[in-house]
Amino acid sequence: MAQRAVWLISHEPGTSPCGTIKFSRRYPTVEKRAKVFNGASYVPVPEDGPFLKALLFELRLLDDDKDFAESRDSCSHIRKTSIYGLPVGSEELWPVVAFLKNGMIYACVPLVEQTLSPHPPLISICGISQGFELLFGLQDFLYSGQKNDTDVNTKVSQLPDLLLQSCPFGTLLDANLQNSLDSINFTSVTHPQKQPAWKAGMYKGKPQVSISITEKVKSMQYDKQDIADTWQVVGAVTCKCDLEGSMPNVTISLSLPTNGSPLQDILVHPCVTSLDSAILTSSSIDPMDDSAFSGPYKFPLTPPLESFNLCYYTSQVPVPPILGFYQVKEEGVQLKITVNLKLHESVKNSFEFCEAHIPFYNRGPITHVEYKVSFGQIEVFREKSLLVWIIGQKFPKSMEISLSGTVTFGAKSHEKQPFDHICIGGTAYLKLHFRILDYTLTGCYADQHSVQVFASGKPKISTHRLCTLHSLLPCPTLGQVSKLLEVLVSSSLKGSIIYLRVVM
Repeated sequence: MAQRAVWLISHEPGTSPCGTIKFSRRYPTVEKRAKVFNGASYVPVPEDGPFLKALLFELRLLDDDKDFAESRDSCSHIRKTSIYGLPVGSEELWPVVAFLKNGMIYACVPLVEQTLSPHPPLISICGISQGFELLFGLQDFLYSGQKNDTDVNTKVSQLPDLLLQSCPFGTLLDANLQNSLDSINFTSVTHPQKQPAWKAGMYKGKPQVSISITEKVKSMQYDKQDIADTWQVVGAVTCKCDLEGSMPNVTISLSLPTNGSPLQDILVHPCVTSLDSAILTSSSIDPMDDSAFSGPYKFPLTPPLESFNLCYYTSQVPVPPILGFYQVKEEGVQLKITVNLKLHESVKNSFEFCEAHIPFYNRGPITHVEYKVSFGQIEVFREKSLLVWIIGQKFPKSMEISLSGTVTFGAKSHEKQPFDHICIGGTAYLKLHFRILDYTLTGCYADQHSVQVFASGKPKISTHRLCTLHSLLPCPTLGQVSKLLEVLVSSSLKGSIIYLRVVM
């Protein structure tokens, strides 16, 4: 189990080439082993420049990368993991573990101790799980307690010395880099207690447990009497347990208020040691299922060192948080638009931000806009053919807002204008975003007094809740409805809301 190379890349949209390598480390001894193990299928790790360009292309993070690429975007290349193959000349560098978090791309190339043709099963490559643990450790180190970019840059400058101790010769010994920073005279990692093979190191420091609950909503609104509207909450519970000892035991409980919506389809992390059968049997697939369990939901576990998703769940809340209506009428080079939004009275009317993006594809630049808005303000991005409705941090007392207006477009130029294969003629959509802190739609919460920790020292326990929304209000013509549904569902972010209201 070893890594051939590690990168830390700052994602910088609007610059060339949209990213900067903040840190990289290569392990020549591991590279020689890769050449022996991989044989004829061996592909060398490229230089930082070509690697950066290939990775940004594969992650679709290049500013001018809007066109369909068969090798990356076809249905036969749907990614279910954060593991990629990067083109290197006429060959492919595989596997590359990479993910984007907080504007930073974390990437590494694990050693595969066998031939790469054909690709072996991921579960047989031990270096992949170690690679994830190393990258999660880097993420936790950079952003634990940081206050600004200066703090992050300071920590990046410490990485060369820290990796000499925590990941010598590409082999991870301790994913908690803070241990290496605190132990200046650190020379080796000793494990007096029996330690599981999946845990690369032990935590040393102040004990603390952090629990964060994030909920998003998926919704379909057809505005048809013969088709029922549907919506569903998708939630994730993320934990970080900094506890001393090789096998600390923790029990985390999730609770619901009296009128809360029961959690269903619960999937748990492998570190959970046991579960009440009632938690696993509640399903949203069978409409006749009456096994709804209202908690409390207890999860006994032995946590890993890095941040992890304790569980995922779904829930059927009584109503979607926002009802939306979007209508487009085309008249020559003009579009008349109407938007109505209504916040449900049960939703917390306090946003970190709330705004709606209205893009216009396959047209020239916006030359003139006339509009009437009942609340908020409008920003016009003419060259991008985009209107942004900044709603702000609250809906008005009526909970209803509206926008109407006329958008005039100029002639299409030879420069690249926003293009889409689906949004043709009167087919368009509105994209709505909001974020609400200290709130969940289901009412689900983690009571810090119910968290049980069986380890040395009394830990500091912190809990957070967050509700986010990335919604689409499509306005398709009749011939585009079925195709539009397929495209929107496949291209939207995980857990996004999709509001559909067909206007004929």
